[in-house]
Amino acid sequence: MSTSTWQRVLLYAILCGVGFILLTPFAWLLSTALKSESADLFAYPPQWIPDPVVWSNFVKAWNILPFMRYIFNTFYIAIATVLLNLFFCSLTGYALARMHFRGRQFIFYCILATTMVPFQVLLIPLFIVTLKLRLVDTYAGVILPVAVNAFGIFLLRQAFTTIPKDLEEAARIDGCNEFTIYSRIMLPLIKPALATQAAFTFVAQWNDFLWPLVVLKSRELYTLQLGLASLQGVFGVNWRYISAASVIALVPTVLFFLFTQRFFTQGLTSGAVKE
Repeated sequence: MSTSTWQRVLLYAILCGVGFILLTPFAWLLSTALKSESADLFAYPPQWIPDPVVWSNFVKAWNILPFMRYIFNTFYIAIATVLLNLFFCSLTGYALARMHFRGRQFIFYCILATTMVPFQVLLIPLFIVTLKLRLVDTYAGVILPVAVNAFGIFLLRQAFTTIPKDLEEAARIDGCNEFTIYSRIMLPLIKPALATQAAFTFVAQWNDFLWPLVVLKSRELYTLQLGLASLQGVFGVNWRYISAASVIALVPTVLFFLFTQRFFTQGLTSGAVKE
């Protein structure tokens, strides 16, 4: 076998090993969700294939809590955050990539520096601001603090830098103003980057637990992650129902990723090579 063949075999072996490690927790989650009440969840060696398979765990987990309400709340917060995030991050990225003004690079580096600050450090200041604005226990209190982020600005700014300036100059000759160039010419050309940022933001908001836990007090405003956490209070520690509810919560994020995955590679590498 040639060297390139061995390298390819080694690469596939590594990918299979990494994939196995990443998929094992999800396989165990699904296995736990399908086990009966009499099954020993912590038996050794573990029983990967449930016997018998109990689908009723999903029904019980769905009915015991207002999951439809939690799913609606999470969808509303996630979609609103995605739309606001794409709007503000694309505006900022466009200004930093295509407009020339004093201090542009300094502002960009300052924005990038904020990625070094953990969210936990900002938790108390953000809560104080939210409290002063009377946004505690509201959808807006969950959405607005994460409506823009440094990673989104960086990703879209890099995408804007790959667009040839000839298109921009031709649009100005035709009489287009700055916002028209941004909305009618630039945005359609960075759709892969927009889809990538939308996927990252949606998944992050769908799985967010800490900030909604701090802001939301009313159970009717709970997100899906807060609802899953409350299952421990209802059932003690019934891992079958918790696992079944977790599998249900995973479905929308998997579907959203499958819908946007064809844009991922192109979106993540946009701006990596300049012509």
